[in-house]
Amino acid sequence: MTNPCNVCHSTDFDELSNVGRDGALRTVICKNCGLVFSDPFPIDTAEYYQKNYRILYKGTYNPKIKHIYRAANVAIERYKRLEAHLAGKKKVLEIGSGGGEFSYLLTKKGFDVSAIEPNEGYGNYSQEQYGLNVQIGFAQNLEFAAESFDFITMSHVLEHVDNPTTMLEKLRTWLKPNGILALEVPNVEAVCQSPKSTFHTAHLFNFNPETLALLAEKTGFSVVQSVVSEDGGNLTLIAQKSEITNVPLAIAGNYEKVFAIVKNHTVLNHYLSPFPYLRLIGKVRKIFDERQAVAKFTDAKDVLDSCFK
Repeated sequence: MTNPCNVCHSTDFDELSNVGRDGALRTVICKNCGLVFSDPFPIDTAEYYQKNYRILYKGTYNPKIKHIYRAANVAIERYKRLEAHLAGKKKVLEIGSGGGEFSYLLTKKGFDVSAIEPNEGYGNYSQEQYGLNVQIGFAQNLEFAAESFDFITMSHVLEHVDNPTTMLEKLRTWLKPNGILALEVPNVEAVCQSPKSTFHTAHLFNFNPETLALLAEKTGFSVVQSVVSEDGGNLTLIAQKSEITNVPLAIAGNYEKVFAIVKNHTVLNHYLSPFPYLRLIGKVRKIFDERQAVAKFTDAKDVLDSCFK
């Protein structure tokens, strides 16, 4: 095996899948804690995210107006989820800021926001369009003074990181005492998407609520809240900086649970469920709504100001 489990360090794995949405991809599950991950890692993360990811995922190095509008609405919903935990906070760091929509919303709400974005195109765009304080690069390679931030947020970033443990350990040093870390990741237990899309070359790690919580606890955080989205597709974990303690790294029954959910999520079962049809209806409606909404805009900032007013 190429890598031990990043959460519990076990090397006792089962192969869970040998295919991803883009072709061959070996994915394993740790039998000790239930963490799911690619083995071996299929990409060089530095090259992939600095140059290739946005063009492969969005088809552009700079966000299009429709992507900005879509991301603005996602940012609004994200803010609603985090609003109670942001109360009383001032200095916020967003890691993986993308086109800058959420960071811009936070600035409009009065927060002192710093951001990190590895992709040069999107990072530079958000600096130029919205005047954001964005560092281009990887959080793993950047430095801030200890206890610089009250709140750190990462949405759909941690699954892309090649060492989540060292990432969270580093972020903990940047947080002030009792500071908050907000994580959002895809849920490996999700059955709302096609089973052919469960595993992705860019997603090196796949978490469920138990493994994400254990990762936070072992790196010096206490779990404040753990929420699964309505469709089951995403996890949001709110954790507070606390003392580093030795926590048990095995999760009894989690391997068996995750293994069964993934294996039972077959193409037949998926298309016998309501999810693919609800997703299709939602996608068609979204395309129609977006076309109407963005038709009057040519400027990115105007889109965000309209959505965030």
